This record gives sequence, C-alpha cells and structure tokens, in this order.
Amino acid sequence: MMKVIKNIGCLAQCKPDGTQADIHLLHKAAIVWQDDKIYWVGPQSQIPEGLAFDEELDADNKLVLPGLIDCHTHLAFGGWRQDEFEERLRGKSYLEIAERGGGIQATVQATRNASKAELSNKCRGFLEQMGRLGVTTVECKSGYGLSTEQELKLLEIYRELGQTQPLTIVPTFLGAHIVPQEYKKNRRLYIDLLINEMLPAVCERNLARFCDIFIEDTAFSTEEAREILNVAVKLGLKIKVHADQFGDNSGSLLAADLHAVSADHLEFISDGGISCLAQNSVVGVILPIASLYTRQKAVDARRLIDKKLKLAVATDFNPGSAPSFDLYLALMLACNLCGLTPAEAVKGATIYAAEALDLSDRLGSLEPGKLADFIIIDSADVNHWLYHFRPDTCLLAVKNGKIIYQRQE
Repeated sequence: MMKVIKNIGCLAQCKPDGTQADIHLLHKAAIVWQDDKIYWVGPQSQIPEGLAFDEELDADNKLVLPGLIDCHTHLAFGGWRQDEFEERLRGKSYLEIAERGGGIQATVQATRNASKAELSNKCRGFLEQMGRLGVTTVECKSGYGLSTEQELKLLEIYRELGQTQPLTIVPTFLGAHIVPQEYKKNRRLYIDLLINEMLPAVCERNLARFCDIFIEDTAFSTEEAREILNVAVKLGLKIKVHADQFGDNSGSLLAADLHAVSADHLEFISDGGISCLAQNSVVGVILPIASLYTRQKAVDARRLIDKKLKLAVATDFNPGSAPSFDLYLALMLACNLCGLTPAEAVKGATIYAAEALDLSDRLGSLEPGKLADFIIIDSADVNHWLYHFRPDTCLLAVKNGKIIYQRQE
C-alpha cells in the first residue's frame, strides 16, 4: 500500500551527513511511503507523477521529524527510590547513597522481588506513554537482576515486549552494573560469573545486541571492564560503556580502544578522551536528566562537538538518577544545561541516536529506503518546539508505516 503525508510546514530529514547542527530542513514538504518503508521525500510540488495513494494524511502545516530514538534507558526495574531524591536535596551525593547500600543495590533487591508479569506490565505502561511522545525506538538495559536467572528474566521481558507492542526494542546486557551485595567480599567471583555463565547464556539465547558496563569507583574498574568486554566481543556482542560520569576514570579511552558503538554520560571526560572517541567513530551519548537529578555538573556539549564528536541525547530513564522517560525534557535540558542548539539536540535524538544503536541503516532519518518512522509535532519549527517546553506536542506517530498514536482533540 502506498501512502502520503502532505502539507508539512517544516520537515527535518536529519540525514547523517553534515555537522551536528545540520538537520536538512525542507519546507512545504511531503513523504510518500509504501508498506513499511519510505519511497520518496521532498517538496510537495515535486511528488512524482503517476503515483496512486491508498491513504493521504494532512500535517496541517506542522513540524515533522523522524521517530524519536531513546538510546539509553534502564526500562525494567522494581520499585522506585523517591526517598533518595530527598536525600540528594539535603546534600547527600549519589556516590554517598550508593556506598551506604542505596542506589542501584536497592533497585536490585526490589527487582528480584518483582515477578516477571509485574515488571512486564510496568514496562508496557512506560512504552505506551513514550509512544505518545513520539518515541518509536527504545534501547533497554538489564542490570537490576545481577544473577544469571534474574538478568535473563529482564532480557526475556524485552524480547516479549519487542514482539507484542509497536516500538522497536533494542536489548542491552548490563550484568556489569555493580557488584551485587552477596559478592562484595569476593568481586572476582562475580566477574567470573559474568564471563563464564551470564554472557554465554545471554548469547546462546540471542537476548541482547549489546554488552554495557558501568565504569565507576562504586562499580567496575577499567581493567575489569576490559576483561569483561573482551569476552563479550568474542561472543558476538557489540559494546557500549558508561564512562566518566562522576570523574575521569578513563572509561572513554577504553571505549575508543575497544571500538565501542557508544560511550555514555561523559560529564568528566578528558580532552584526550574526546579526541579518541571522535577518531574511532564512537558516538557520545549525553544524559542531562541524570545531571539534573544527581545535581552534578552537566556535560559541556560545545566542548565535545568542537572536537567533532557526534552526540546523541537520551533520557537514562531509571528509578534513581533519572526517573523520567520524557525525551522532550532531555532535549530541552541538552540545550539549557549542556549548550546544544535545538537543531543539534534533535539530531542527537534521531540519526545520531540511531548510530549509537548501530541502526542508522534503517532508522533515524527520513530518506528513501528507510523505515517509515515519523512524527508530527504541534510546532512550527524545532527552535519553538524545544523553547516552548510542554508534554503534549506529538500529534501523530507513525511506526513502520502504521499509525501507532494519534492525539485526540
């Protein structure tokens, strides 16, 4: 079936070429798609002759973007951590809370106590609300199980969600989130479990595309990370790294050395780390909601972009340091806290986010041959959209050529 959307006031194609600010705007545009793929994009006056459309949509002179991509979330978790929110407001740091047994460890216990059905239903509700924002692809990390059985449970939830709801789910194994409480006195035993049991089990069941690791004083060292990630690569997984969030721990240098797909956080990245990531085509992922909630310094995005590092923007949605899945909020903060322009932020949630998931061959931009994922935003342009922050701006979302959300007036 061939369909068309006309009367697009401003269309951002967000193609991969150009700088972070180049989102390839077209005005008075149209998109033609056939089944699940884009057939043609361009000025409405130049729609190819002789095409017969089974359906026509009207964008009402609004802004049209590629479907948004949240390329860093911790979607499946038990419980919440609202008490820690108050602790941080009273002056406790994220690391202090983690050291006394809160933080990730608290969520691990709550997640282990939750049933698979409870966690799945919770995730399904999040995804439905994310879809209403125009998010059409979501990376989902495990990491709150920290045992073979529990980590497989979380990844199996992601597999089932990918088959039963419309958004694209990209699963990431994060068994190396922290060392769980029962292994605190023998962390080597947990690393051996990751290498010899968890990773092989995940790969045998084909439950993840990526292996991620949290490099931090309260988590894993760069030496431990290198050992774990090398095994993941040998087993066929691509690499992502939580790097340099609370200090310069050389996580970005390791990500560059191992040719990771992305290095995420980067608040304390060194100049050398920035250069190494850019030279090795590693995408940087900034997570400004986490900076807001942890009350830590935000990434100086201008510093990274000036060294030609591609930056994606994501929510880091999790129950502790970023308890919001609102990608609009992340984009607005990427502008106001990190120094991106609206166009640069939009590119970070579309084609560069797709590159951070190794999916840019099919997602992230509005080009012929790619999947027909696009959204209509109730705004005239990207500047006004991110300047006038409000939660209900998505009017319509199309995923794989089908309408998955339409706002009711």
